[in-house]
Amino acid sequence: MDVALEFLDPLVLDKAYAWALPQQALSFSNNNTSYSDLPILDATISSQWPRDNIYRQIISILTITQIGASSLYFIFSALSYYFIFDRRLEYHPRFLKNQVKLEIKSSMFAVPFITLLTLPIFLAEVRGKSLIYSNVGDYGWPWLVCSAVLYMAFNDIAIYWIHRLEHHPSVYKYVHKPHHKWIVPTPWAALAFHPVDGFIQSVPYHLVVFICPMQRYLYLVLFVAVQIWTILIHDGDMITGHWTEAWLNSPAHHTLHHMYFTVNYGQYFTFADSYFGSHRAPDPSLDPLHDALKVMRAKGLIDENGKPIEKPKTA
Repeated sequence: MDVALEFLDPLVLDKAYAWALPQQALSFSNNNTSYSDLPILDATISSQWPRDNIYRQIISILTITQIGASSLYFIFSALSYYFIFDRRLEYHPRFLKNQVKLEIKSSMFAVPFITLLTLPIFLAEVRGKSLIYSNVGDYGWPWLVCSAVLYMAFNDIAIYWIHRLEHHPSVYKYVHKPHHKWIVPTPWAALAFHPVDGFIQSVPYHLVVFICPMQRYLYLVLFVAVQIWTILIHDGDMITGHWTEAWLNSPAHHTLHHMYFTVNYGQYFTFADSYFGSHRAPDPSLDPLHDALKVMRAKGLIDENGKPIEKPKTA
């Protein structure tokens, strides 16, 4: 977040706050004519709230997080939905009526609340309470690589257990059940969480920089990459047999998680699932597309070979 403020303060925010809360001009007299204090509306003049003002930081963080999260969601969900997601899955018998619309509505309801819950963490970051640093030379390039590995490993283990505990019967129906409304999810389901669920699962991403020094630009890249990855693993892809399948928690793994609930809790990798006995390897026979194609055949939309049936043209 401090990188976002560093970029946006001089570009946009200084001008916005100077316009909204300008400093006051001093009173003066000229030829016995008195002028009261007047607001300076020139956007180049500084604001009553300097960059380190906590109220300004709160408003900036809330605004940037809301716009940033929503933008990432709409851009990458749309790309995944229109270019990767197999639209034939929408004929699956467990695909809900108007599901895409419901997923988007659920996501847009959750984002503001997740943003609000995350505010104290982002505020602590920008006020220098974390271990984020600027100069790569402070820790060296080897640590830069190590910190990236530690970031992903910590997140993967932490989210595995958070996710698995959310499936405990005493918790599931209150927090995590709304996300499993989508048995056959689309990329638009990536943020369709209960707000508390979305926040809790995001905590490890933020917590790392309070226990492990991390270069600020690397942290931003990894944090954005996580958001994109979350969208991609909801694309319904059941491509199997590739060399990464043994260790990468692919979209196929997460598709099985939505279908069978108690498998494949991991975020990036399969190691935790394999070690703790919750791993289920993707198999072509488990592909939800099979059931979707059955429905399409019953509706006369495709033939036995899966090819579209062209309807005769009416005169």
